[in-house]
Amino acid sequence: MLRIALILGSLVFALPLFAETNATVARINSVYDADTFRVDINDWPDIVGKNIPVRVNGVDAAEIRGKCLSEKERAKAARDYTRKFLQSGHTVELRNIQRGKYFRLLADVYVDGASLSEALIASGHARSYDGGTRQGWCALN
Repeated sequence: MLRIALILGSLVFALPLFAETNATVARINSVYDADTFRVDINDWPDIVGKNIPVRVNGVDAAEIRGKCLSEKERAKAARDYTRKFLQSGHTVELRNIQRGKYFRLLADVYVDGASLSEALIASGHARSYDGGTRQGWCALN
């Protein structure tokens, strides 16, 4: 039990050290929805750099587990858009990295210099989000 506590304690201190820099993604492992995906980051210790969840900073998109069918459909379309956007370039960068909820990285995401947040908003797949109360997606048709 002490060993587990020491490992978890080291994570609390290690992630902020790496989160103060920008990072280049080595591999996109999965895309859950438009604003959440998992990556591997080279040169980071495996415990904080392998299969780490990333939350895209500055956007709110419909949820896969939404409250209504239209939200779920929007979420799938937005997820597919994010997946294609991430796969469209050669270099995926995480900038202005912070530690978010649920051990996720919160970051500005760029693909070959193009902002994922801006692309999601411009395409109508997401809204600007500053961390406050989120609006629902079900009333939009």
